[in-house]
Amino acid sequence: MPSKRYKKALTLVDSKKTYPLKEAVGVLAKFPKAKFNETVDLAFRLGVDPKQSDQMVRGTVPLPHGSGKLVRVLVFAKGNAADAAKAAGAENVGFEDMIAKCNSGWTDFDVAIATPEAMIEVRKLGKVLGPRGLMPNPKTGTVTDDTAKAVKEVKAGRVEFKVDKAANVHVIVGKVSFKPEEIEENARAVIEAVAKARPNSIKGSYINSCTLSATMSPPVRVDIREFVAN
Repeated sequence: MPSKRYKKALTLVDSKKTYPLKEAVGVLAKFPKAKFNETVDLAFRLGVDPKQSDQMVRGTVPLPHGSGKLVRVLVFAKGNAADAAKAAGAENVGFEDMIAKCNSGWTDFDVAIATPEAMIEVRKLGKVLGPRGLMPNPKTGTVTDDTAKAVKEVKAGRVEFKVDKAANVHVIVGKVSFKPEEIEENARAVIEAVAKARPNSIKGSYINSCTLSATMSPPVRVDIREFVAN
């Protein structure tokens, strides 16, 4: 059964209407708040076939106002790269010890970064990190010799997006405690990034729908025509 708060929120949104981004954020701001600081995210329904390698949609985008989430970082590195990662604020840094820890099933972190040298061994963690979306990847800037820069970027609010098996993409754009203009600017950055990630092989409609919602709220449909020539 929907809660009273959810039912109240439903009266504030027209489920048949597609709102310009600024309006959508305004509607979200009027929803009754939960007892915790809800996460705000965008959900995209894409017109791609994720089974086709040339239709994979994946990338990263820096959020102008951060995600509002504490990002716990693991860095696989040795020597200077390891020291730099620690200085930049990574919670867990190491090589053989961290590989062994992950092999035992430990995944108490949000982002993993590795140097190209370390990836030779880290690749063997595919069955552990892959299903959880934690495997370092050059395309997302998490395989790099500049570990300090990578740590600072993910700590500052760089978020990753990747299409799932059902052709959906979910991306965090902040917290309900953010100012409406901060959520709008973060959401704008994400929509633009997903739009630019359109695979060349897609001929028809690319972004079929986009909705904005908080953890405990109904979705608000967003009009993305200003962002894409769909």
